[in-house]
Amino acid sequence: MFLNYFKDFSTKKIVKNSLSNVKHLASDTIIKTVGIIFDESYFYEREALVQELIQKGIAENDIKILVYKDKIKKNEVFDYPVFSHKDLSWHGTVDKKEVKEFIKEPFDLLINYYDTEKVALLLVSHLSKASFKVGFATVDKRLNHFMINTNAENYKVFMEELFKYLKILNKI
Repeated sequence: MFLNYFKDFSTKKIVKNSLSNVKHLASDTIIKTVGIIFDESYFYEREALVQELIQKGIAENDIKILVYKDKIKKNEVFDYPVFSHKDLSWHGTVDKKEVKEFIKEPFDLLINYYDTEKVALLLVSHLSKASFKVGFATVDKRLNHFMINTNAENYKVFMEELFKYLKILNKI
C-alpha cells in the first residue's frame, strides 16, 4: 500500500513537471481518427459513447479505445485494450504493449473521458501523440487543448458540446 502511494507520488511529480513545459500547438486538421481513454471505474457506458461518435459521422474503424481499470482480475478477458495502475513503472512510463501502441498513434482527436485525476490516466493522456486533446474541466488544465465543464455520467451533454465546438473550430 505504501509503495503504491510512493509510486503514485513519483509518477505524478514526473507528469506535473513535464506538463509545465507543454507548448500547445494549434492544429487546423479535420478530425478523422479518434482515440478515447476511459476510466471504467466511474463510467460504464463505453459502447453508448462510441455509438454517439459514429452517429456524428466518425467511422467505427477510425475509433480506438483504451480503458483504465483500477483492478484487473487474473482470468478476466476483454475485447478492448485495458491497463491498470500495475502497468506503470517507477520512472513514469507504461510498459504494456497495447498502451505503447495507443500512445504512438497520431490521432486527430483524443478524448480523455475521465473526470478524476489518476496518475496512470494523466500519464497516458500526456504522452499521447494526438494533435487535439479534449477532456473534462475538473482535470489539470494543461493536459487538454479544450475542456468541457460537465461530469462523466452526462455523456450526451459532453458529446453535444464537443461537436458544437468542433464545428465552430472548423474541425469537422
